[in-house]
Amino acid sequence: MTTACIVQARMGSTRLPGKIMRRLAGETVLSQVLRRCRAIPGVDCVVCATVAQPSDDSVADEAERAGAIVFRGAERDVLGRYRGAARSVGADRVLRVTSDCPLIDPDVCGRVLALCGKGGAEFATNNMPPSWPHGLDCEAFTMDLLARAAAAAHLPDHREHVSGWMRETPGISQVNLASDDGTLVRHRWTLDYPEDFAFFAALFPLLPSPPAIPAMAEVLAVLAAHPELASINAQRRAA
Repeated sequence: MTTACIVQARMGSTRLPGKIMRRLAGETVLSQVLRRCRAIPGVDCVVCATVAQPSDDSVADEAERAGAIVFRGAERDVLGRYRGAARSVGADRVLRVTSDCPLIDPDVCGRVLALCGKGGAEFATNNMPPSWPHGLDCEAFTMDLLARAAAAAHLPDHREHVSGWMRETPGISQVNLASDDGTLVRHRWTLDYPEDFAFFAALFPLLPSPPAIPAMAEVLAVLAAHPELASINAQRRAA
């Protein structure tokens, strides 16, 4: 069985254009994400699924430098891009991660991945409902389910956001990994707005430098010691 972690990435972003190429601790956000994805238990390969346009050539180049396989497809049909990326590496199982989560946790992702296929589950995630910091979200699904979704999903929202059809279609076996601490959900560790980048820019110098991969517990310890950091993007927590 081949398990691929597929990371969707593009330069275009209405709220913060070029965000994944911004630098944290000497590395681009994209490189930080891909390095963490390579450390996920159970993952055989990491694929950066970017857009087949000249504007995203820099994304493809950076992903290759970071050691990821690159697949390029349609900008808006992200579901089709995932199917193409998965087929290109012969994946039997896919873990979906987005490129705006520079603190994505390999252990949490590995635990979600382990649930996919267990007891017949075709789809596993950790945000139904959310109970982890926003920015540790991931999804795992079988290649068969991905192919069915790509063939059956027609709504633009389902094509753009990949998993909507899987989540909403009756009869699909789903499982959720819930955290043991209901307070974790108040944390916002995703990059969508300038305030989010300001938060990461203040946080990363306090974490172990690359190639270290600080786990969620280490990040929480730093935030507990520096509670003022959470206020930087606090107004975006409901976004």
